[in-house]
Amino acid sequence: MPWQTIESILPLVEKPGRYTGGEFGSVVKDKTDVGLRYAFCFPDVYEVGMSHLGMKILYAQANARKDCWCERVFAPWIDMESIMRTRHIPLWGLESGDPISDFDVVGFTLQYEMSYTNILNMLDLAGIPLRAADRPALTPLVIAGGPCACNPEPLADFFDLFILGEGEEASMELLDLLKKHKEQNSTKQAFLLEAAQLRGVYVPSFYEVAYNADGTVQAIMPGDGAPSIVRKRIVEDLDKSFFPNTFVVPFLDVVHDRAVAELFRGCIRGCRFCQAGYLNRPVRAKSPQVVNAQCKVLCNSTGYEELSLCSLSTSDYGELPTLMDDLLEWTTPHRVNVSVPSLRIDRFPKEMMERLALVRRSGLTFAPEAGTQRLRDVINKNITEDHIISATTQAFGGGWTSVKLYFMLGLPTETLDDIQGIADLAQRVVDAYYNHPQKPAGKSVSVSVSVASFVPKPFTPFQWEPMDTADSIKEKQAHLRNCVRSKKISLSCHHTDISILEAVFARGDRRLGRVLELARQNGARFDGWDDQLNPAAWRVAFQQAGLDPAFYAHRRRDFDEILPWDHLHFGVRKSFLVGQAKLAYQAKTTPNCQECCAECGVGCSSFSHLLFLKKK
Repeated sequence: MPWQTIESILPLVEKPGRYTGGEFGSVVKDKTDVGLRYAFCFPDVYEVGMSHLGMKILYAQANARKDCWCERVFAPWIDMESIMRTRHIPLWGLESGDPISDFDVVGFTLQYEMSYTNILNMLDLAGIPLRAADRPALTPLVIAGGPCACNPEPLADFFDLFILGEGEEASMELLDLLKKHKEQNSTKQAFLLEAAQLRGVYVPSFYEVAYNADGTVQAIMPGDGAPSIVRKRIVEDLDKSFFPNTFVVPFLDVVHDRAVAELFRGCIRGCRFCQAGYLNRPVRAKSPQVVNAQCKVLCNSTGYEELSLCSLSTSDYGELPTLMDDLLEWTTPHRVNVSVPSLRIDRFPKEMMERLALVRRSGLTFAPEAGTQRLRDVINKNITEDHIISATTQAFGGGWTSVKLYFMLGLPTETLDDIQGIADLAQRVVDAYYNHPQKPAGKSVSVSVSVASFVPKPFTPFQWEPMDTADSIKEKQAHLRNCVRSKKISLSCHHTDISILEAVFARGDRRLGRVLELARQNGARFDGWDDQLNPAAWRVAFQQAGLDPAFYAHRRRDFDEILPWDHLHFGVRKSFLVGQAKLAYQAKTTPNCQECCAECGVGCSSFSHLLFLKKK
């Protein structure tokens, strides 16, 4: 498609910079010199997708190959989609402007369930048949990976294969395999048969699912030589893993417009609601020397004046003080701000506060998750109110006046007293500020309380739990608002309908594919955006498909029920998750992995790259 066609419609849309490409750091190749063309698709707008570290890594890694050209593709906003459909303009790659239907691989990253209708919409805009069965040719091969691939069953009919776990090595192996089969002029079936033997590659068409009369899964049966259990891929040595030396620098403001460096993957904590903490086990860390070098290269190549250290629990990185000292040696004179998110309340030492105070001071964010100690024990948060008040008091003494607290509503065993506890804890943080003898003079405190609805997720101890109904969630939100008495506390709650849909598709099965198709046809798009969610489209879709969303979202599941994702394995034993669920009902905690191995099954002892985490 000529760029003149794209340029002619740019004046008609909001934020045309979303669609032009050509940014500093973007990769342009001669398409006649490459054997593989790869469309990396992020099923949300440019500003969201360009903030994602995984996309930056895989984009740069694919383009480091001489035989491959990887281009970026994002979901067009409503105004652009309307023009594209009216003028019959197919979805294109940002680097070349070519329709992605001409590419060999169309790969999607599955970061959140509420992007699923966008995936179907993007395929439709590209002129690519939605269902894998309707795409008999070898290419374009439609694949996906990312955290939601841990239960890809609602999307099983649309994708040729999924990558389970970390994609750096598996995606390169798939590109090698596809190149071989293209050269041999193979069939798609021949390629998939060989791909299914790669660790971490799941070909859903090779599995049949039978259902009981009550709608639960009866059996998941592999065929065509596919493994009965598909195991995730992990990168064992992060120091040696691929990491880009530059990022694409966007033309317009994006959600997180900064350099990002990864400290480690995984988490030692074992919070029972946290899917990421279980999916990414075992913990593997980068050495501080490697992190510092990567940060320096990135900031030099991009010109970014903000650097963020990325992990699930940054303060668990044992060499963080040393790393911060190394970073501040060159970031301070160059006025580069160092952001340290994901700090643990129980690991916020005075030394770290003093280092953070050397750079631009912004608000601090902590995640108590629950308002009472009983409920924090249920979810295995392993922090106390003393930890919370001590950390925030210390921050106030260091000059901070803004604190954000994250909580969840609807957790298993929750009562209205636990909801009251959220407001009480926030008030104690406010009181800690005004009782502090060294608080900043003449300034008031701001405590932001953000409350998300608990969504049970696969591969967690709470995967069997029901989600609260909409009525229950709204009742608890109203109760919490009534409990907040201080104007120093601001409260925000997540959209209830979005959270329930997320629960449906997080724990769904293949029958939901029809619901997705119908919802998209009914106008569902950008379902994770409060102002775009169309509940009526979803209600009609479920009715048309003859399925009840409550069956997926609000039903407690028995421990011996076959779950739609039971043929996929992410390292943690199912028996361990059952044991953790039973401990939750007793409000009993499990020590973190540094204090005592809980024998979850991932086999941490086989990994040597854990030495940079805090010692016991």
